[in-house]
Amino acid sequence: MSPHPDGRRHTLADLFHERTNYQFIERSWRWAIVSGAFIVIAVGSLFIQGLNLGIDFTGGTQWQFTMGKGSPSVADVRSVVEKQGVKDPKVLVVGGNKVRVQSKDVSAATKQKIVSALERYGSVKPGGVSINSVGATWGKTVSSKAIQAMVAFFILIAIYLSLRFEWKMALAAIIAVIHDIIITVGVYVVTGFEVTPATVVAFLTILGYSLYDTVVVFDKVGDNTKRLGSERGDTYSKMVNRSMNQVLMRSINTSLVALLPVASLLVVGTWLLGALTLRDFSLALFVGLLTGAYSSIFVASPVLAWLKEREAKFVAMRERAAFELARAPAMAGVPAGAGGPAPAAVAVEPEPATGTRSVRAPAPPPPAPRAPSPAIAPRPRQQRRRKRR
Repeated sequence: MSPHPDGRRHTLADLFHERTNYQFIERSWRWAIVSGAFIVIAVGSLFIQGLNLGIDFTGGTQWQFTMGKGSPSVADVRSVVEKQGVKDPKVLVVGGNKVRVQSKDVSAATKQKIVSALERYGSVKPGGVSINSVGATWGKTVSSKAIQAMVAFFILIAIYLSLRFEWKMALAAIIAVIHDIIITVGVYVVTGFEVTPATVVAFLTILGYSLYDTVVVFDKVGDNTKRLGSERGDTYSKMVNRSMNQVLMRSINTSLVALLPVASLLVVGTWLLGALTLRDFSLALFVGLLTGAYSSIFVASPVLAWLKEREAKFVAMRERAAFELARAPAMAGVPAGAGGPAPAAVAVEPEPATGTRSVRAPAPPPPAPRAPSPAIAPRPRQQRRRKRR
């Protein structure tokens, strides 16, 4: 964080009126370390633990019910299901009294035994335990369609951004979106939340919002590119940093406006209503919106500046800016247009015998002309006659 251009500290009024001077690009290595750490954790967890895929992707059978009396225990529910011949069932308790059990596909007789056992355990009336079965072929089809949808999304966005701006901006935006997806997936891996079709829908929503915020920043960069070089020592990176400060308040406002209702949806839908579908959708949306707001400033813009600074014209501009800034302190000691006599020139001549250079003192200035003495008035004629007599 850099101080305000006039030397004072930033205030909320500066942020509101877009008068900030935060050094996002100059210190982009910090954000690279933060993002890199999250990506390493997400990828490492994905390979070690893996995603908790729902039956819509893996296939299988799912039982869901609401406790009639008491509070459910994950260990007790798992024990009840395992006694019916099911190995390693997944048990999830949501909202305090809603239970979801998931396992691989079993026979029809085993399904009914589990239903009866869960009704007895949860004091549930007959018909209170719902069953949902998905075949393995259907799960593979859903997974394939989800991947195809995301690939098509990336292609369309790359084409649009390349036509709207340029391919380097499109590449920076796509890198930021991939960053958001990896971190969101990492959150699901670490927390163990189930990935459902609602999660995929939330992912696609995340991509759209992340790109919207990035396009806002890039649009400002495009406007400021037309005036690039109008300031002394200006470079492409400085112009991008200036653009980010100008849209910082807008990015914060849009992020807060989007995050607040999603946060309320996550809290109310999960902990108060126990709606699992709302939880699956709102969690991915909340994490994605948060990372999307972060990546539009701390990922997409630094990547764009890094790509553009490799172009020949911007390399020359950076070198010229460094030269101008180096000259500035030396020129600051002699103010332009200052009065007073110019210093005398110092003549340098080579010595005829040794060929070495010697410094000859400047010739002294010629003496100022003397003022003429006043004329002596002649004596009167009478005084001259008296002298003769």
